Amino acid sequence: MNRETETLRGQLAAIIHAHWKLFLIQGLFMMGLGLVAVTLSQISTLAVEILVGWMFFVGGIFRLLTVLRSRNAPGFWWSLVTAALALVLGLILIAQPQQGVLTLTLALAIMFTIEGIASILISLDFRQHLANWGWTLLSGIIDLVLVYLIWQGWPGTAAWAIGLLVGINMLFFGLALVMTAIAARAMNRD
Repeated sequence: MNRETETLRGQLAAIIHAHWKLFLIQGLFMMGLGLVAVTLSQISTLAVEILVGWMFFVGGIFRLLTVLRSRNAPGFWWSLVTAALALVLGLILIAQPQQGVLTLTLALAIMFTIEGIASILISLDFRQHLANWGWTLLSGIIDLVLVYLIWQGWPGTAAWAIGLLVGINMLFFGLALVMTAIAARAMNRD
């Protein structure tokens, strides 16, 4: 390994060590939120779905206002259509949350697949810097197992899946952050 790589690794290790308390606080907070979401999975499912509806609605309003101010811009009509679509989709999700749960559960499964793969890849990078890198690997594997569980009971799993799976995801992500904080605290300040 060359000197520049070693210097970069040392700097990264120092940054991780310096911020171990932030990892710990975030991890404990995520674990607490995860426990609440798991315990109240059906309510959590509806809460997440309604939140996404509001995000589409508010985002659609801002996009519509922006598009209307730039009528001469290229792609005006396509931008107008997508802004209106976001606005309408948001209203539908807010007004009829039960109908949006199936679609949102599918989107969540896709997100967990991507997040699981990313966590596994991140853990492989952590392996060189942290002794507890396996917790991040476990978090990624848990995400992929959760996706598998969604597909096994589809579409019946949609009523509770979002709340339960988001809760489990947050719980294990929080645990991975706590374990990263513990490992980072023990690192030497080289």
